[in-house]
Amino acid sequence: MVPRDPAQPHRPASTLELFFDLVFVVAVSIASAQLHHALSHGDFVHGITSYAMVFFAVWWAWMNFTWFATSFDTDDWLYRVTTIVQMGGVLVLAAGIPAAFEHGDFRVPVIGYIVMRVAMIAQWLRASRGAGELRSAARRYAIGIAVVQVLWIIFLIVPSGPPQIVAFVICALLEISVPVFAEYRMQTPWHPHHITERYGLFTLIVLGESLLASANAIIDASHELESFVPLISISALTLAVTASLWWIYFWAPHHRAITTFASSLRYGYTHYIVFAAAAAFSAGIEVELDVLTGVSHLSNIQASFTVTVPIAIFLLGIWWVAIRENADRVVNTVVPLGAVVVLLDAALPIPVAVTALVLIAIVVVLVLHSPVERRS
Repeated sequence: MVPRDPAQPHRPASTLELFFDLVFVVAVSIASAQLHHALSHGDFVHGITSYAMVFFAVWWAWMNFTWFATSFDTDDWLYRVTTIVQMGGVLVLAAGIPAAFEHGDFRVPVIGYIVMRVAMIAQWLRASRGAGELRSAARRYAIGIAVVQVLWIIFLIVPSGPPQIVAFVICALLEISVPVFAEYRMQTPWHPHHITERYGLFTLIVLGESLLASANAIIDASHELESFVPLISISALTLAVTASLWWIYFWAPHHRAITTFASSLRYGYTHYIVFAAAAAFSAGIEVELDVLTGVSHLSNIQASFTVTVPIAIFLLGIWWVAIRENADRVVNTVVPLGAVVVLLDAALPIPVAVTALVLIAIVVVLVLHSPVERRS
C-alpha cells in the first residue's frame, strides 16, 4: 500500500467506492426523516441541533474513508474487506440515529464508529509500512483517530441536554483537527479530480434524497387530498429546485478548489454545511406536504422556512467554496443575492414556486457566464 500518484490520468471513482456510498444512502435517509418529524411538530431547536450532530457523524464517517482512499486505495482483497467492515459500521451508526436524535442516546452510533475506527486504524497502519516519507503522517492519523475514539466512548457518560451538546462540539472539533495534526509537516497526496468527483457523488446522494422524500410524501398525502393538483405542483417544483441545485453545484470546476492543504481543508469541511443543507431540503418538502394535508399545524411561513433556509445555505456554501474564485463579477453577485432572495421567499404566498423561479434564473446566468480562470 503505497501513496497514489496525484497526477494519475483517468482516476475515476472505483466500483468499491460507489458500493461504499450505498450505506450512506440509508444513513442520510434516516437522518433526514428524523429532521422531518421534528420540524413538522414544531420542535425546531431540538430538531436542528440533533440533526447537526447526527449528520456530522454520518458526514465524518464518509470523509475518513474518502480522503484515505484518494491517497492509498489499492483495491486488493484486504483493502476491500476492511472497507466492507467500515460499511458495516456505517449501518450500525444508521441504526442508532433515531435514538440519538430523539433521546440523545449515542451508544449505538459510537459502537458503529468503533467498528469503523478499528478498520480505519488498521488501514492507516498498513499504509504506514509502505508510505516512505509519509510514514509519520500515517501513524499520526492512526494515533489521532484512536485517541479521539476513546473520547467518544467517554462522551457516552455525559448527560443529554446542553452538557452533551458542548461535549459533542468539543469532540467534533478534535475530530476535524486530526488531519491538521497528522499532516502539518508533510501532506498525503490527493487526486483533485478524483476527490471532487467523490464529493459530487455524495451531492447526488443528498439531492436524490429530496426526490425520494417528496415522492414518498406525495404517495402518503394522496390518500388525504381529494385533488392531485397541489401534489403534482409540489412534485414539479421539487424537481425544478433539485435540478437547479444540481446545475449550480456542478457549474464550477471543483478540482481548482483544492490546490493547497489549506484549501483542501476549506473545501472538505465546508461541504458539511452543503451536504447537510441539501439533505435538510428534503425534510422541508415533506413538512410542506404535512401542512398541506393537515398533518402538521405549522404556519405557512414556518413551513416555508424549512425549505428556503436549507436552499439558501446550500447556495452560499457552494458559492463560497467552489464558485466564488472561478466566477466573474456577475455570477459572484447573482448567486449570493439569489440565496438572500430565496431566504425571503418564505414570506410570500407561494414560496416554493418563487424559489424555483429564482434558482432557474441563477442557472440561466450560469449558462450565459462560463467559469473564468482562477485568480491568483
